Amino acid sequence: MATVVNFDESRRENAVPALDRMSALVAEDLVKVNQLIVDKMDSPVPLIPQLAGHLIASGGKRLRPMLTLAAAKLCDYQGDRQINLAACVEFIHTATLLHDDVVDASDLRRGQDSANAVWGNQASVLVGDFLFSRAFQLMVKDGSLNVLRILSNASATIAEGEVLQLLTVNDTETSESAYFDVIRAKTATLFAAAAEIGAVVAERPEVEQEALDNYGMNFGVAFQIVDDVLDYSAEQEKLGKTIGDDFREGKITLPVILSWLRGDDTERTFWRRTLADLEQEEGDLEHAIGIMNSHHALSDSIARARHYGAMAKDALGIFPDQPIKQSMTGLVDFCIDRAY
Repeated sequence: MATVVNFDESRRENAVPALDRMSALVAEDLVKVNQLIVDKMDSPVPLIPQLAGHLIASGGKRLRPMLTLAAAKLCDYQGDRQINLAACVEFIHTATLLHDDVVDASDLRRGQDSANAVWGNQASVLVGDFLFSRAFQLMVKDGSLNVLRILSNASATIAEGEVLQLLTVNDTETSESAYFDVIRAKTATLFAAAAEIGAVVAERPEVEQEALDNYGMNFGVAFQIVDDVLDYSAEQEKLGKTIGDDFREGKITLPVILSWLRGDDTERTFWRRTLADLEQEEGDLEHAIGIMNSHHALSDSIARARHYGAMAKDALGIFPDQPIKQSMTGLVDFCIDRAY
């Protein structure tokens, strides 16, 4: 299986400590968030906590709620509103994962059987709806119309992104611009909202709220680009799903777009057969990866991710240097270095 770039052990060794440092800095709040998540998953309908708990306990890094906790700490917030809101962010994220797996017909999530594979599509969709409802209950409990505006707008944009992705699937002539429209809506919007509300609860100036919004948006774009690259390059245990899921589903991601634009007629015929018509044969995935490597589509996609990662880190420039800021920039590097 091809890799994205030459293996760099030092980058990989530094990636995990970056996540560990962030976890340590927000550890006390994160314990409270996890407990609140467990409490709010409770329901007299047994299937709801059973199914939701299966996904929430399956090894997610809690990146999005950690962004809320970190942003609040960066803004020197002294209250506890960030706890409810971080849990709210995780519920929104988890609900979208449940719906995503149904739409994508995915059998694995983070290396385990997906909820829809275990309980079926109907239960997964309905429990996803339940988690969205729990998220909105937490927003209302917070009482801030500004927070409600940010998170409800994010929820609507995420749904729009999912629909937009449906319109681009199997379309080999999807533009790079359309791809970025999808990932900004589908992934980066929640990163942005999660970070921005940390400044909102701290009642920080608008310029700081915008800075954290920009940090989250660019971080989220970089994160998704790397995720899309990993589908063609990582081992299953790193990726948490089988290699080539995007390829088999006909998803048009950045590595495909770059390969299409740089390819010849023979290669474009291959992409039409495998992605547009979904007529795939044994060895096609390996051939696709070979085409991508021949056009540097994987390494150049990571370079794009680094560009957005740099913008994310630059957005924090207005904040004083301190451990939490260093950890937030380190998280960006952690996300990109997953590709090594």
